[in-house]
Amino acid sequence: MKFKRSNFGLSTALIFAALSATFSFFPAVLFGQTPFYQGKIITIVQGREPGDAGDMRVKAILPFIQKHVPGNPTIISEYMPGGGGRKAANHVYRNVKPDGLTLGNLGAGFISSAILGETGVQYDIDKFVYLGSPYSAAHYVFITKRDLQIGNLEKLRAHAGLRIGAQSVGHTIYIVGRLFAWIIGLKEPNFITAYAGNEIDVALMRGELDARAQAADWLLHRNRDWLDKQLMDFHAIFETPKGDKHPQFSHLPELETLARSERERKMLAMQRGFRLAGSPFFLPPGVPKERIELLQEAMRKALSDPGFSREFKKLTGDDPTPLTPEANEKAVRDIPREPEVIELFKKIIGAGPLPAR
Repeated sequence: MKFKRSNFGLSTALIFAALSATFSFFPAVLFGQTPFYQGKIITIVQGREPGDAGDMRVKAILPFIQKHVPGNPTIISEYMPGGGGRKAANHVYRNVKPDGLTLGNLGAGFISSAILGETGVQYDIDKFVYLGSPYSAAHYVFITKRDLQIGNLEKLRAHAGLRIGAQSVGHTIYIVGRLFAWIIGLKEPNFITAYAGNEIDVALMRGELDARAQAADWLLHRNRDWLDKQLMDFHAIFETPKGDKHPQFSHLPELETLARSERERKMLAMQRGFRLAGSPFFLPPGVPKERIELLQEAMRKALSDPGFSREFKKLTGDDPTPLTPEANEKAVRDIPREPEVIELFKKIIGAGPLPAR
């Protein structure tokens, strides 16, 4: 009897060779790849002193970033204060290896410094990769002492020489106070600086000051009696983000509704953008795409983790106002950059008299 010759042996050899090649080229797929961040250390370069409010916000979210990055790396902070964040931003942009193991976290001052053309900026804010922020929204109100009896905008505008308190030229409260004064149309306002934050409130109650701008949530936290006892008049609110109504002050006119021109609205949008950018986490240019995606997804999960909100409230006393990576990038991109708007903004926030409208 004759038997047909079988090709089984040849076929088996070919299959075995193909499987060997698959095992050779794709061992991670078949056996499970060790996550890149496993056993690694991620360093957060913070452009501030340890222990301040910004550091507390970072500390609140770090355990949850670690939790959601595959491989659960160790995360540490390196503090590099100086130049309103410019020193740390320069370091991350120019000196850090783009391997996804070093991130920056700074206040939004490093963004405003770049857009306003301040000295010492050696980085491009549009080339950083933004990962998001735990804290972005802020609402500011403009208040005067009830004793002055200027409880509406008409009376407020007619009162000359209003003494407005702030910490220092360039401080957020100073800048927002100047914006309120200019857009509302105050007559010859007098800005008095060199106070600590709490000292402004004391000076206001003593009659040494007439007015101030203040963060709405902080005012309710620290000076709730100003509302309950009707010690102050509240005139307007500056919303960040625009349209986000504050539950206590939603009846106040939003500052942008008092603007007269598109240029004035863009100037307010500039300040809103600086604030909305928050205290962002970011990477230097050139980090591999897959590591960017890992960190961005970890940040999304961290910001939505229920434990994060509780930890943030415990460490800072505030509720978090998270900004996702996409929203963070958009907030930076949407800040007006027109030269005429920048020039006007610099005059408003400076130490000299407010410009004519």
